[in-house]
Amino acid sequence: MYQRELDQKIRISLPKALLLFGENPYLIEYYIHHYIDTLHAKEDMLSLYFEEWDFARAKNYLTQTSLFGGTNLLLIKHEKKIPKKELDILIALTNKNENNYLLFDFSGSAKDAKGLQSSFSTKKGGQWVRFFEPNIREGVEVLQKKSLQIGLDIDHYALQHLMLILNNNLALCINELPKLAIAGTKVSSKDIDNLVYSTAPLATEQFLTELFEKRPITQMIHTLLELGEDEYSILRSTQKFIIEIFLFNAYIKLHGQPNSLDILGYKLPKQIEETKARLAIKIKPASLLAILEYLLESELELKQPHKNNKETLLYGIFIKIQHYL
Repeated sequence: MYQRELDQKIRISLPKALLLFGENPYLIEYYIHHYIDTLHAKEDMLSLYFEEWDFARAKNYLTQTSLFGGTNLLLIKHEKKIPKKELDILIALTNKNENNYLLFDFSGSAKDAKGLQSSFSTKKGGQWVRFFEPNIREGVEVLQKKSLQIGLDIDHYALQHLMLILNNNLALCINELPKLAIAGTKVSSKDIDNLVYSTAPLATEQFLTELFEKRPITQMIHTLLELGEDEYSILRSTQKFIIEIFLFNAYIKLHGQPNSLDILGYKLPKQIEETKARLAIKIKPASLLAILEYLLESELELKQPHKNNKETLLYGIFIKIQHYL
């Protein structure tokens, strides 16, 4: 199901076992906290995050009676699939006791999440919900409500600008609002430019990943240009990205496993390191070399004085790059 259906359900009662996944970390956290607050479960809940996962511990927790006659809320956060047999047992235990609840915040791929949905079927006493990245209108609505709660004087257009420079990341936008409220005056788009650090570098990394995974990229190019990146900086970032993929490819061939600290001289976040390694294995070095040569030619073409519509040329460059992959 989707967010609107979940909102309808929780007005009546909380689903006993719920799988949450998708591209909106803010909303996932919002509903987790809604469960915790509604069930008054903060003191008695059991949280098992990532490497802390322990099936025996989770099972024991759901088979015992709460010490103070309250609620047993089991919260699991993981990027990997949990064996179906284990999940089925936990969901069955959740439904045997009216005071048991299970939340699974799954941060892995949508494909793996789909494989978990059968365990959280209505027939087995569970539910699943997928959250999508909010569009600008939806994001601004959430930010307006939060602004009213904290007494921040900010208009619709300034909130749109905040969403733009933070690459539509609702969680980051929410975190910025209390900081903007400190001054106690009305906040404009200009104030946001002065006070909020843009996520353009993160957006560029995301764009290049989507480019090399052959996903649609035209909207991301538009977003990067709106964030203040110019055609040349995007091309330079692309060249740097390709060289890194080359280095990952060579290192993996020598050592079998990636290590960004050895490859780049600094440690990347695990998810980014795994993505670069996957691309390095997937894309042939000959294709990367062809793309690099094409980028050099394209940069020279962009710098020609008679080339006025550089933005259109940029779209064409990246469309052709995907043909090399």
